[in-house]
Amino acid sequence: MSNTGLDTVLTATTDPAASQVFMKQAKAFEADAKFFEALEAYKNAAKANRTATTLFNVARMQDHLGYDDDAMRSYEECTRMPSPPVNAFLNLSVLLEDAAQFTRASKLIQKVLEANPNHPRAKLFIRDVQASKNMLYDEELARLKGREEAMFELPVAEFELSIRARNCLKKMNIRTLGDLLRISESELLSYKNFGETSLVEIKQMLTARGLRLGQQLDRGHYDKVRGEVLEKMKGTVADGVLGMTVGTLNLGIRSRKALQLLGIQTVGDLAARTEAELMGVKNFGATSLVEIHERLGEHGLALRTLE
Repeated sequence: MSNTGLDTVLTATTDPAASQVFMKQAKAFEADAKFFEALEAYKNAAKANRTATTLFNVARMQDHLGYDDDAMRSYEECTRMPSPPVNAFLNLSVLLEDAAQFTRASKLIQKVLEANPNHPRAKLFIRDVQASKNMLYDEELARLKGREEAMFELPVAEFELSIRARNCLKKMNIRTLGDLLRISESELLSYKNFGETSLVEIKQMLTARGLRLGQQLDRGHYDKVRGEVLEKMKGTVADGVLGMTVGTLNLGIRSRKALQLLGIQTVGDLAARTEAELMGVKNFGATSLVEIHERLGEHGLALRTLE
């Protein structure tokens, strides 16, 4: 083949000799920092003889010149060839990490470590990928949390609710969307003049936003609230009072049944509840509520109030 210039377009599927000529040219260009010319020469070498080595050099030069998408495609093809260079996997993993494709990057590095568990670059890269993944996750979590917190601070007055529903929420000191997530259906219904119609209206408004009443009052949240309440009570009541069983309060049958339904076993558990939670239990009335207030008061305690 007489013409081995960069403009030559090779049609032969395999021409190792021509490929070697282009490879030699490419290395000379690269040594002189003529990287664009080197890339074209490496491409011609790959056209003449498509091997893992020629493809790797094309990818490496594309990577060097900042053609990330082209470099990733070339590296990927290289890794599928027989006997690909280890650096094809590692260099591709770096590009994938930069593109936030952490799972794919990790899989490539794991392949290297499976072949050589002590490969120094692979061991370093796998830690870097995991650190980047954690950092991105933390940033995304913080962003979502910030957006969520901002939404929870929205005043309920901004939502399309009936006058009755708004007035009831105002009287209950429920000012924000977040307040609604910290109250249960039974608490809402226990308030005077708050009926099923208003409840349905509020639930529909929350559902439209992917939220629900009492969303933050799941068991984990309640345990947290209970812990905070009990911590505040420590030192204000006699030792051992918070751990006493509610049976020691000598409550009436109706009160005891209500506490059983709510799973309240200790005096501390009871003090961590609100009036509305108790009033939401069927057949629990004002008389039982007064009784509980009196029994707790005897020990210097009271039911929790909504903040």
